[in-house]
Order: sequence, then structure tokens, then C-alpha cells
Amino acid sequence: MATGRTHRPATRSRGIPEATVARLPLYLRALTALSERSVPTVSSEELAAAAGVNSAKLRKDFSYLGSYGTRGVGYDVEYLVYQISRELGLTQDWPVVIVGIGNLGAALAGYGGFASRGFRVAALIDADPAMTGKPVAGIPVQHSDDLEKIIVEDGVSIGVIATPAGVAQAVCDRLVAAGVTSILNFAPTVLSVPDGVDVRKVDLSIELQILAFHEQRKAGEELGDEPAPPQAAAPAAPPAATRTTAASGRKGPDGDAPAVMPA
Repeated sequence: MATGRTHRPATRSRGIPEATVARLPLYLRALTALSERSVPTVSSEELAAAAGVNSAKLRKDFSYLGSYGTRGVGYDVEYLVYQISRELGLTQDWPVVIVGIGNLGAALAGYGGFASRGFRVAALIDADPAMTGKPVAGIPVQHSDDLEKIIVEDGVSIGVIATPAGVAQAVCDRLVAAGVTSILNFAPTVLSVPDGVDVRKVDLSIELQILAFHEQRKAGEELGDEPAPPQAAAPAAPPAATRTTAASGRKGPDGDAPAVMPA
């Protein structure tokens, strides 16, 4: 099989919008489920519902792929699986390195969905010498000192960062310098990369905070919360000629303007 080092997906050269590219994995997941159930064809409405988008948007997205379906029949499931997989570059072998083999990194290493979607975990990397040689998901962990050598030897172009935030940028810099051009970042920090390097950030805490916002909003709606009434206007100040000072209650020296003390 070809490696991800020398072959790139065709989506950019074909001018497919980024928003459409972001939805292609959703369609592929829904189509794969249909394929596993031996469903031969699917309508745009059914597939759109399974992918969580509207059917008009789905048809527009598929038009970029050159797929228009057949009126009264729908889309051929197996052909669409192949077509979308090809556009996403999933018919190739993409070697991936995971840097940071803590709880999250170890869980990612054991994720079975990589292999079935065209990704091969080429190496697990960690800076802790105690981790070196320890098998995780059947793959021995290698020390971070060998990071550049591993990237070159395995032709890695995709790196996964699962390190603490404080070292993520340094790891990112080393990955990029060694030739990695796509990074999936799980560290809770924003990475700075040069042009030509793609970064996708996955921040679980942010996603949970967004869900918390929606939960709070739903709870408020269930309680029938209404907007707070506007505050009553403050009473108008008395005319200057009748105001007295807070300190002494006396009128000002000219008999009508108060001698106001500084606040």
C-alpha cells in the first residue's frame, strides 16, 4: 500500500469546501453502518438523517464528489463508501505517531478504529524513561529522544499530541521540524505552526463546558425563568441650590452651591 508520505488526498485539488470535507466523515460513518447491514441503496433523506444534516446540504456536498444518485433509487451505498474513503485518503496507509502515553495516549493507542479507517499506529512516544519498552496495546513505547528518527524511518506525516499542555508546543515544533505536516492535538493549549501544517484540536473540557451551558439553559427554560424586570430609576437629585454637603449639612460658601467633599 502507498504511504501517507508521498500521497495526499485529492480534496484540495478538486476544490471541495472545508465545510464539506468536515461532513464527509459523518456521511462515511452512516454509510459504513448501512453497509454492515447489507443495505444496497439509501435515499438522500435517509442518509442525511443518519448523518445529522439536512438533505439539501447532503446533495450539495455529494455534487462536489460527482455523485448525484439515481432518482427513485437513491445512492449506491458501497460505491459511496469507496468514493468518500478515496476523497478522504483512507484507501492509503497513514502511519501515525502518538506522543505522550499517559491515560489518554494509552487509550488512543488501543483504539480499534484506526486500522479500519486507514491509519496505522507506527510508534508510541513518551519522555519518561520508565515507559521505554513497555508494551501498550501491543506496541512497545519508545523514548522521545528517538522521535525524529522514527518519523523519518516510518514516513510519518500525522502526529497525535497527548502530552501535558506545558510541553505540547515543544513536541509540536519537533514533529514539524522532522517533517510531520498534520497534527491532532489533545493537549489543552493552542499550538503555533507554520503555513502548510494542519492542526485539529480536540479539547474535551471545552466540549463539556458547552454542554454545561446548554444544560443550564434547558434547566432555566423548565423552571419558566423570565427576564428580570428593569430596575426602578433612581430618584432625581435635588436642585443644586438646595443640596447640602454630606459632611456638615451646611450650604456652600456662596449660599446656594454646596461645598462638596471629594468622594
